[in-house]
Amino acid sequence: MLWLLLLLPAWVFAGTACTRLCLAAVRAAATDTVTDRGAVGAERDLTLYEAAFLSGGPTRVADVTLVSMARQRRLLLAHTGWATVVDPHGRDDIERSVIGAIGPEGQSRIAPVRTRAARTDAVRHLADRLVRTGLAVPDAAGLTIGAAVRQVRAAALAVAVLAVAALLLPAQADTSRLMVGLWFLLPFILSLSCLAIARFEVHPYSPWASPAGQRLLGALLRQRDGVERPFLVSVALRGIRAIGEPELRAAFAHRDAPHQE
Repeated sequence: MLWLLLLLPAWVFAGTACTRLCLAAVRAAATDTVTDRGAVGAERDLTLYEAAFLSGGPTRVADVTLVSMARQRRLLLAHTGWATVVDPHGRDDIERSVIGAIGPEGQSRIAPVRTRAARTDAVRHLADRLVRTGLAVPDAAGLTIGAAVRQVRAAALAVAVLAVAALLLPAQADTSRLMVGLWFLLPFILSLSCLAIARFEVHPYSPWASPAGQRLLGALLRQRDGVERPFLVSVALRGIRAIGEPELRAAFAHRDAPHQE
């Protein structure tokens, strides 16, 4: 009966992960209901910074700001991965936070600038405003649906591995391999069922946007459907991979190589 020692953790993994996914979905539904009742921010267009935050979080806001200032020639993003301030006067709090993240010398590598700018008060206030209107997920909301889905996937994989290990054990006289496989099939089916339900009921999964925020992002995508999307909107929605300009792309490509000059 050694296989029972493997069956128990399989059920624990599957049961715990599925429970967490259900709780995350319930919290998301509760937040969505509150937003619908209050109708706060439900019928309006997203700003560029808001779309960036809901799509990719604080770092995406920093990226959009860097790209926007670079295209206006108020910031130089060199292909070697350095950012240089040309115009030290930011036009809003986010731009001023990016300039401050570059530092008093007016020059810094892009990678630390992105990190520091994403942690500034200006970006934090943007996040708080989106949370208050029900468009963003609070930091203290606990496990998000996306993270819970990843846990269920990991649990399903763990169940499969444990099942293989149990089937490789020496045959037991009182239990057939078929019966062992069926017992492990139950938690595996439970995990796959939760994933299927989540896929159809609460997809797409986002660590930043609430269901109401995701609807506004979807509306923004549909508004641009069939026409050329403005460059900065594409960067806000898709990140730096949407950058098509060679110089800008090269600048961000060096963000993880600080030793290259």
